[in-house]
Amino acid sequence: MTRDQHAPETPATRFLRQHRIPFSTHLYAYEEHGGTKVSARELNVAEHSVVKTLVMEDESRQPLVILMHGDRKVSTKELARQTGHKQISPCDPAVAQRHTGYMVGGTSPFGTRKSMPLFMERSILELPLIYINGGKRGFLVGVHPHDIVQTLKPQVVNVAIE
Repeated sequence: MTRDQHAPETPATRFLRQHRIPFSTHLYAYEEHGGTKVSARELNVAEHSVVKTLVMEDESRQPLVILMHGDRKVSTKELARQTGHKQISPCDPAVAQRHTGYMVGGTSPFGTRKSMPLFMERSILELPLIYINGGKRGFLVGVHPHDIVQTLKPQVVNVAIE
C-alpha cells in the first residue's frame, strides 16, 4: 500500500485497509464536470484504465452501481436486459449521494452507505491495474480489478458503448 501523506482518509480507504486490499493513492486537481478525461490527463494514464462508479436505478427506483471504463458509456438498455430489469436509468445526483454517502464526482464502490447490487464491465478484468475513485473528488486509488471481484463480488456484464 502506498500511503501518501496528503491522501484523505475516507470510508473507501478504510474499507480497503479493513479488507487488506493493496492500493495506491493518487491526488489530482479536480475540475467540475471534467470527469475521467481530466483525471486520466492529470495522472498521465489511459482514460480506459480510469474506472467510473455510476449509480443507477431500476424501474422500481431501487439503486444499483455499475463500474465502467472512463472512455466508455453504459448501454442502460443492455444493462437492464442482462440484469433482468425492465428499465435502468441514471440516478439523480442528490439521490445517488444519499445511497452512497459520496458526492457525485467522488463516488467510490468501496465503503458505500448502503449495500447495493454491483455490476462491472467485463473488459475491466483485462486490465492489470485500474484507477477508481477513492471517496473524494480529486482522489483516485489504484487497485487490481480482481481484488474488486474477490471483495465486492460484482456481477460481470458486457454493456459498454464506445
